Amino acid sequence: MNMNIASLKEVVSAEEWQLRVDLAACYRLVALYGWSDLVFTHISARVPGPEHHFLINPYGLMFDEITASSLVKVDQACNKVIDSPYPVNPAGFVIHSAVHEARHDMQCVLHTHTRAGVAVSAQKCGILPISQQSAFVLASLGYHDYEGVAFRDDEKPRLQKDLGTARHLVLRNHGLLTVGETIADAFMNMYRFESTCQIQLSAQAGGELIHFPEQIYTGDDRAATYVRGGGMGGPFVWPALLRKLDRLDTGYQD
Repeated sequence: MNMNIASLKEVVSAEEWQLRVDLAACYRLVALYGWSDLVFTHISARVPGPEHHFLINPYGLMFDEITASSLVKVDQACNKVIDSPYPVNPAGFVIHSAVHEARHDMQCVLHTHTRAGVAVSAQKCGILPISQQSAFVLASLGYHDYEGVAFRDDEKPRLQKDLGTARHLVLRNHGLLTVGETIADAFMNMYRFESTCQIQLSAQAGGELIHFPEQIYTGDDRAATYVRGGGMGGPFVWPALLRKLDRLDTGYQD
């Protein structure tokens, strides 16, 4: 696949360019933390404006190859808005378009197929209240049953209903999904989600588990748990994550 692509920095608005840089960084970070699944899964971001346009990965590129200019701009039907030499994966956009359609309050949708995430998604118990990380997840969590490979539009209403107003969604027998008001928020939500699943699997292998009280992530404590520990995390941590990327490779900014 040809990796040479002209820069779009002078073609798109400054606001869209910054969104592209952040989304490319998110792809690189997902690869860095070992959450990618070869060229599969997607992270999408809504482009500001009334057109309902989105940025998504060029299908066939590894996540650590993605750059700001290689991201493909599509409409809600996954048709290219700006010409690109790279293909897109309409079937892969079904889940993302469903979420974006229902959650106008969220800019970014991040979906993974990690070993820990898929393993917990296959457990009948779901996410257990056994770690501080899980408290943040449980405070804003939904579940969606597996209906096969997600390429049918008729699944969208059920997925939208199951996500509701949550920021974390367990896709049963499939993987994890997070949403965020910003790309940074979606990434940090996934960081906690993935950590929760890894901790749960490790704890289950070690003996009897201690569950903390439901009140910690429901009722009056629910908002406090999310806002104080989770909701502020993305914008605060993102600059440090970008510095980490820059020390390794600044190519995502191209």
